[in-house]
Order: sequence, then structure tokens, then C-alpha cells
Amino acid sequence: MPPISDHPLRYATVNELHARPFPSLEVPSTAVYVAIKEPFAAVNRDRTQDLSHLLALLDRHGSAHPQPGATHFQGPIGRSELKWESHTEFVTYTAFSRGVSKRPFDPAEAQVLPEDWLATAPGKRLTSVLIRVELMPASDEDLFAQLDDWFVPESLAVSRVVDGAAVIAGDFRIDPAGHMRFAVFVQPGTGPRRIGRIVQRLCEIETYRAMSMLGLMRSRDLSAKLNTLDPRLSALVSGLDNAEPAPEAALHDLLIISAELESLAVHFSFRFGATAAYEAIVNQRIQVLRETRIEGRQTFAEFMMRRYDPAMRTVKSAESRLRGMAERAQRAAELLRTRVDVERSAQNQKLLESMDKRADLQLRLQRTVEGLSVVAISYYAVSLAAYLAYPLAKALHMGKEALTAALVLPVVGLVWLLVRRIRKALH
Repeated sequence: MPPISDHPLRYATVNELHARPFPSLEVPSTAVYVAIKEPFAAVNRDRTQDLSHLLALLDRHGSAHPQPGATHFQGPIGRSELKWESHTEFVTYTAFSRGVSKRPFDPAEAQVLPEDWLATAPGKRLTSVLIRVELMPASDEDLFAQLDDWFVPESLAVSRVVDGAAVIAGDFRIDPAGHMRFAVFVQPGTGPRRIGRIVQRLCEIETYRAMSMLGLMRSRDLSAKLNTLDPRLSALVSGLDNAEPAPEAALHDLLIISAELESLAVHFSFRFGATAAYEAIVNQRIQVLRETRIEGRQTFAEFMMRRYDPAMRTVKSAESRLRGMAERAQRAAELLRTRVDVERSAQNQKLLESMDKRADLQLRLQRTVEGLSVVAISYYAVSLAAYLAYPLAKALHMGKEALTAALVLPVVGLVWLLVRRIRKALH
């Protein structure tokens, strides 16, 4: 018996689970992370340009190329290890190097991704991060002394993570060189892969935070448009019980507003959906770090709760407002259509009554005309009958006047019966 055949996508679906492994980092080390995104229509961008940009960097160092159509790559560039990933809306470059500079967060560390090469990127820099990984200081006093020297105390977030294996810190501010800074202090004996997971999660938190904040910028644009449409919609809804304007004109204006709202929903739906997905990733990445507080300092979760969550609530509020206005417009349109239908029904009823009156008048006129036609036909019929019966009347010694008078009633009766029979046959 031949072996059972595999589904054509079996291996592809399994390999996808292992496509983006966590880096393995020694202590001390430095990570330089850059995310690049097209400002507009990033989902439909030409991904071959992303791959060409990666190949240009690899060719500078004589490194091997990824497979055609690849969405991820990991390999050496000089003395650093490069990790490249292509996502739905952006691409990321992460360079891991052993050792740290004497000057903390020296901008020269970022030169592992050359500035002239970055300038040719098919997109704009969304985020740039320097991560410094070193051993845990001997005491918390030494730790906080370094953190107060490196970061802005007002926005500093710091916590112990992964069951106390490390301390992470950052102030979510962009330094004069254009980079965001994070520090990772590792307990001795912590495994390289655990360190790599911590660093990777910091990069993901910053990237998806930046991506989700794009939804805030778009929601502000949407709110400005809704602020313009809301008074128009409210005025139309408030005037539903007024005689002016005419229901047809109000319905036309309401349909214009509904079309604008539907256009906005189509235009913003992807960004709102993506924002919700990115927000969920940020919260999940923070949750898996398993933070614990250090001497009353705010954790990453608390920082996000105070600074990040209100922005996400603003996005959800704008989305909910758009949905609510669209539903209001739909309900108002249904009410106006009902009002128009009722008024048209009343007009049709009046028209039918008018048609009934006209039909009654036509019937009366028809009967009058029938009576006149009986008289007219009888007149000519009596004349013809008199001519036909004149010889007989002459034989009977009857005068013409008497003959005519004798013929009037029978002829009129016959004509009336004939007209009535014809009318019944037509009906």
C-alpha cells in the first residue's frame, strides 16, 4: 500500500511556528532595532522593495541571501547578528552585537545599520531602539543611580521580570540621536535564550505601541470630521416632526450624510481593527514579562495604564461614535421613509377618491348620453318607419301625422331595449 499523502500546506503551517525564533544573547550585549513603515497603504506596498533593501545591506558585508519571497531572515553582518522580519504593515531590522559601549547608549552603536543605507529604505522610520544588556549591579542603590543618570525620572518605568531573572527599564522618550532607550540588567546565570526573549519582547512592545498609536492620530482626524457631521445629523433628526423641509428633501440630505459616514467607516475600519490587534499584543507582551515592583517605582504595565490606555480608549471612543452616528442616520432614514410612505399613501387615497368621483361623473354623463342617443336614434328610426309604413297607412285611410304618432312609442321602446342590450354585452 502506498503511504498516505500529506496536505500540500502541512509542512508550511508547521514551519511557520518556528519561523521567527527568539535570539540568543550573551551578557553584555547591545541590540539595535529599527521598524520601517510606508506612511500610506502599507498593506499593499511592493514587498520586493523591502527584500531588495535587505539584500543591499547583506551585500555590504558579503552575507548570504534569504530565499526568494522570504518574510524573515537571520544571519551575520560583520561582527553582529541580523534579524529581519516582514510584517503586514512594516519591516523590522534587529542587529545584536556582543559587548556594550563605554558611553551608555552611544549613538555610534546604531551605525551597525548605516545611516546612508537607512536613508534609501522604502518607507519611513517608525521606531528606533537601543537596548543595553549587562549584568545586574551589586545593589539596588547602584541600579537606581545608573537609571537616574540614563533616563528621565518622571517617565521612567522599571520592574523585575521573568521571576526576578532580570530588571528592565525605559522612559519611552526619544533621545537627541533619534533613538528610544531600554536597559536590561540580568542576574548571573540567566540563559542566553531567556535574555533574548526579554529583549525581543521589549522590541515588540515598542513597535506595537507605536503602531497602535497611529490609530490615535487617525481617530483625531475622524473626530474632526464627525464634529462637522454631527450638527447636521442632529438638525435633521430634530426636524423629523416639522413640516419644513419637505420629507423628500430631508431624506435626500440624510442619505448624503449616511453616505459620508459609510465612507468614513470604510476608510477607517482597517486602522481601527489593526489598532485593537496591536493593543492586544502590547498588553500580552507586558503580561508575559511577569513584572514585580521595585521600591515603589512604576512598572511597564502601570506606565501603559496611565499613558497608553487613555489613547486607546480615545480610539475606541471615536470608533464607537462613528458606529453610533451611522446607526442614528439609519434609524432617521427609516423614520423619514415611513413618513414619506404615509404621506404618499394619503396622496394616493385622495387620488383614488378623486378618480371615483370622476368615474361617477363619467357614468352619469354616459347615461345622459345614452338617453340622448336613444332619442336621436328613435327620431331617425320613426322617420324611416313612417316612410316604410306610409303605403299601408294610405290604404287604411290614416294620415301621416297619425301614423307617425302611432310609431313613436314602439320604436322608442325597441331602440331603448337594443341600447341596453348592447351596454350589457360590453360590460
